[in-house]
Amino acid sequence: MRRTSLRATAGLAGISPGFLSELERGRANASIGTLRRIADALGLAVADLFSEDRPVEPTVVRRDARPEIPAAGGSRKYLLSQRPLRHFEAYAGEFDPGATTGDEAYVHGDAQELFLVISGSVRVELDGAGHDLQAGDSIEYSTTVPHRVVNTSDELAEVLWLISPPTT
Repeated sequence: MRRTSLRATAGLAGISPGFLSELERGRANASIGTLRRIADALGLAVADLFSEDRPVEPTVVRRDARPEIPAAGGSRKYLLSQRPLRHFEAYAGEFDPGATTGDEAYVHGDAQELFLVISGSVRVELDGAGHDLQAGDSIEYSTTVPHRVVNTSDELAEVLWLISPPTT
C-alpha cells in the first residue's frame, strides 16, 4: 500500500528485513514497541496493522480546525487528509502577495503531485523552469523534481496539493 520495500520499511523501523518478512508471514511475533516502530515507518496507527478491510469512516475537517503545517513567512499550509494517510495526502495553502514556499526548491519522497490554483495566480518552478498558473489551472509533476511556489500577484492566492502515494 505504501509502495515501499520490505528492506526500506525494516530499516525505518530499526529491525532486520528477515524478521519483518517472518512477521509478515505469521512465523514470528513482535513486541508492542516493535509494532509501533513498524506502524510509524508506514505512517499508520498500530491498529491499522491488524485490519486489512476495516471500513474507512467519513471524516469532516472544518476550515478552522485544519492542522497547520509550518510554512515560509507569508504562506500557510493546512493538512486536509487525516491520518492514517492511505492512498493520498491533500493540503490547502494560502500565499500572501509575494509569498513563497521558501527561497529554495525542495523535493519529498517519490510520488505524483497535482497542484491546483483555487484563486489568485502563482508561479510554480519545477527544476528551475517557471510555469505561471491562474485560478483553475493545475500542474502535475513528480515530487522528486525540485519545486517551489511563488505568489506573483497582488492578491491572496489559494491553492491545493494532492500527493499520491503519501510522502510524509
